[in-house]
Amino acid sequence: MPTENRESSWVPTNPLYDPSKPMQVGGQAVIEGVMMRAPGSVATAVRRANGEIVVKQERYMSVVEKYKILKLPVLRGAVGLVDMMYLGIRTLNFSAEVAMQDVEPRDRQKTGNGQKKSQSSLALAGTLVLALGLGVGIFFVLPIVITTKVFHLEQSALEFNLVAGLIRISILLGYLLAISLSKEIRRLFQFHGAEHKTVFAFELSDQLIPAIVNVRSRFHPRCGTSFLLIVMFVAILAFSFLDALLIQLLGELTIVTRLLTHLPFIPVVGGISYEIIKFSAKHTTTWWGKILIAPGLWLQRVTTKEPDESQVEVAIVALRCALGLEDPGKYPLKELAAVESLQAVPGN
Repeated sequence: MPTENRESSWVPTNPLYDPSKPMQVGGQAVIEGVMMRAPGSVATAVRRANGEIVVKQERYMSVVEKYKILKLPVLRGAVGLVDMMYLGIRTLNFSAEVAMQDVEPRDRQKTGNGQKKSQSSLALAGTLVLALGLGVGIFFVLPIVITTKVFHLEQSALEFNLVAGLIRISILLGYLLAISLSKEIRRLFQFHGAEHKTVFAFELSDQLIPAIVNVRSRFHPRCGTSFLLIVMFVAILAFSFLDALLIQLLGELTIVTRLLTHLPFIPVVGGISYEIIKFSAKHTTTWWGKILIAPGLWLQRVTTKEPDESQVEVAIVALRCALGLEDPGKYPLKELAAVESLQAVPGN
């Protein structure tokens, strides 16, 4: 059979994976699936409406992996954020296309699959760019405006940024609690939990099978949720230092001055936050390490939910394909015939 021939000729697709050496992996939840990333490779597995799993795997080297100079502390975190945004767009786009095939099979036949893909890619990219702009506006511009107009603390570097930081954290918590009420977002959070459990199992050298992986914790210290919270705290200290310096140089700060200096400083805040979360993840057994990761683990009670075994299976497939342990060709994207078969049944 063709499937057997393909499997017999398949060779591991990630030559960088060596089971005898430690390797850091990570990922993110996508629509009805999980993206897993290992050095040199990324794989996204999505569960279709008919229960099948489809996988898109590709060799992928980040900009930080390609150029040694970008591996410098702080710089690697700032550049890595941009890289992860780019990769996130691609993986979310793939999961959206899979979902679109399942919910709009007849429309896709009428308009043409290529046209649909092009439209969905542009729409998703536009949505994510808009979301990024809104994120900066809501989490960075708005707290500055509120603190300036309401509290009048412009010339007090620490107090201003402490109040702005508390507003920023309150907005984040309120936003996450609000979206967690959605059934669709709750399901996304379940896949987020499945991703964490699978990464934990890999780090502990467990067998990557659902029954074993599912007993692992859904709370992971390197989570993006934890990273966001660390960014909030680092922003308070970093912007306070920046404002104190500017007050010494300029004499006073206005809302315009703060916006012009704080916004370009965001990548630096992100880079510092990356170093903190990387450091704390290596020292989770120490008392001070537990204190550092505690707020992020608490927040993951909102952004992760307990997955079922079918969701864990998707995360395992994504990781195995990213590591080159399994042939992604076993999980091709095929047209669903469910709608057509239902139409052919008399009486429907």
